[in-house]
Amino acid sequence: MSETGQSAFWGYEDLGLFLGAIIPSGLLGAVLVRALHINSTAARTLFFQCLLYAILLGALYLLIAVRYRRPFWTSLGWSRPRIGLLACVVGGPILAIATSIVGASLKAPEVKDPIRGLITTRSSLIVVLLFIVVLGPIFEELVFRGFLYPLLAKSFGAAAGIAFTALPFALLHGAQNQWAWQQIAMIGIAGAVFGYARYKTGSTAASTMLHCGFNLVGAVAYAVEWQKGTV
Repeated sequence: MSETGQSAFWGYEDLGLFLGAIIPSGLLGAVLVRALHINSTAARTLFFQCLLYAILLGALYLLIAVRYRRPFWTSLGWSRPRIGLLACVVGGPILAIATSIVGASLKAPEVKDPIRGLITTRSSLIVVLLFIVVLGPIFEELVFRGFLYPLLAKSFGAAAGIAFTALPFALLHGAQNQWAWQQIAMIGIAGAVFGYARYKTGSTAASTMLHCGFNLVGAVAYAVEWQKGTV
């Protein structure tokens, strides 16, 4: 595979700086949330997550736009997909169903998703769905397929870049899935497909559309469960 799309002008020093910003960003987010005295556990958890993502995106912006004086969004491959727009739109839900079938064949255990515990009211449901379907995928794709993938693809080739990006992406969701290897494998497969979409289209927006559609299936399940009172 040869790399398609935006080539990384940043290096591993920049990756180290970004990774080094994670813990301070988490501490800053925790302090800000505590200062706001938010009573709702769901609101507090989601607000912290949004703050963490925003602070880390700010760190990424400093690396791209300030350190290198390059346009932030286009540098991370955020553009209209050159090819496969329809596949990106409908592919996410199809991928979610396919990975569920794979999970069933692997006898994936039922895990107690902590996200379900955040859904207590209609308002919390809406906020959770917004985070799952829109905010989370945008952040994760900008970081993994926008920032990390081009760097790894430049060093090791697109195929290895896709695989090496999918691994930490899957592990990021490990705790949420109680480290069940079947669940992590399913997320890794999804991450590899997101990476292939990034490679094939040259667009991080393409992988984000896939990711949003993939998460939409789970979000609909949350909504149905809440409506039935089983969450």
